[in-house]
Amino acid sequence: MQVPILSGIYADNKAQVRTSYPVNMIPVPVRSGISNGYLRPGYGLVQQGVGPGADRGGIEWRGVMYRVMGTKLVSVNAVGIASVLGDVGPGAWCSFDYSFDRLSISSGGRLYYWNGSTLTQVTDADLGPSIDHVWVDGYFMSTDGTSLVVTELTDPTQVNPLKYGSSEVDPDPIVCVLKLRGEIYAGNRHTIEVFSNVGGDFFPFSRVDGAQVQRGVIGTHAACVFGDVIAFVGSGRNEPPAVHIAGSGSSEKISTDEIDKILATYTEDQLSQVVVESKMTGSHAHLYIHLPDRCVVYDLNGSKATGEHVWFTLTSATQGFEQYRAKGHVWCYDRWNAADPVAGKYGYLSDEVSSHWGDHVRWEFGTAIVYNEGKGAIINELELVPLSGQVAMTDNPTICTSYSADGELWSTQRWISAGKQGERAKRLTWFQCGMMRNWRIQRFEGDSRAHVSVLRLNMAVDPLVY
Repeated sequence: MQVPILSGIYADNKAQVRTSYPVNMIPVPVRSGISNGYLRPGYGLVQQGVGPGADRGGIEWRGVMYRVMGTKLVSVNAVGIASVLGDVGPGAWCSFDYSFDRLSISSGGRLYYWNGSTLTQVTDADLGPSIDHVWVDGYFMSTDGTSLVVTELTDPTQVNPLKYGSSEVDPDPIVCVLKLRGEIYAGNRHTIEVFSNVGGDFFPFSRVDGAQVQRGVIGTHAACVFGDVIAFVGSGRNEPPAVHIAGSGSSEKISTDEIDKILATYTEDQLSQVVVESKMTGSHAHLYIHLPDRCVVYDLNGSKATGEHVWFTLTSATQGFEQYRAKGHVWCYDRWNAADPVAGKYGYLSDEVSSHWGDHVRWEFGTAIVYNEGKGAIINELELVPLSGQVAMTDNPTICTSYSADGELWSTQRWISAGKQGERAKRLTWFQCGMMRNWRIQRFEGDSRAHVSVLRLNMAVDPLVY
């Protein structure tokens, strides 16, 4: 019998059935003839160098990748050589955008421009603290948490205080601004308001009343443009935080019960520091939600293909969960580039390895509950159908399986060889896997040395007759 592997089940100490999403394995819902979907290794992180500090975000402008690392604005060329361009001061995650002739950076409440040769700070006191900003219709629009502030068309270093705008449908603070289809989305804590350019002598943007969304964004970087919608972590009034997509005056919740439970383990202050970013790769449209100890990823196209929300988890841990050590994904030099928000390493994503910056990381996936109508069964054999033999290493990587009869306590791990490079016909099989009296959950684990895709899990079962 075939057992589903794209997501699994476990139980917690509150007697709740929980969903276990693959860890460092990416679900791919495609019909292969063997199954309707498979798990492939998560992208590896290949290091090119170390910057002048922890990474704080990046952008591509005029064919060059720019990043803020520590307090420095740097450019990184195609071969990974970083050049320091100037100092943008301390702070948390940065916001980036660009006009025809300037790259803009919000760092620690300050707004800077890079014109290709000189780094300049906007010192006009009327700007106020630049929490977030975008470029739209010739203006740089910034927010100080209370107002929407536009720079002068003829001089983007100057601000006219008579040209302030506001987001006043709800008295919640503005936490971010985004641009979609030429319109401005002002992300407030409990609402999102939409503005379009109507011109005039004062604030040139007017609220689009019918486009208001009755849910807001929890933090400055907890929202991003995701295809043709806005994706964000947040909530409406008197609601717990969840993951939503918004557009055309409405919002849709895309977080599952399991994702909501994970979000509930963090405080409001912790979630306000979440970074949300999108990455389009081939047939995948991935939404990355960087949490303090992991990154949960939503696959929009996979969800459409399967008819249910597809999620998986990324972590740089060898055991348990730790912060995912790649942020600020930038498409440049015909590849996805990223950097380490802790150690300042930078490089690119690769599907040829699954290690992170040269360090091995774990992977894991589980199954749904195997149930024989309460009659029990003998498990004679388990077999993973893999794409193996891809590991370019001299050692022999191993993987293991364990099982649980209650979703909490797990059996001893049983290890087998995953096959060395070139062993493409390697079968991953466990024999004499015990008996289940009622039901069973199976779990499989390994690390990035076992760089294998899993197409299917077969289970040979003899039912017990009472």
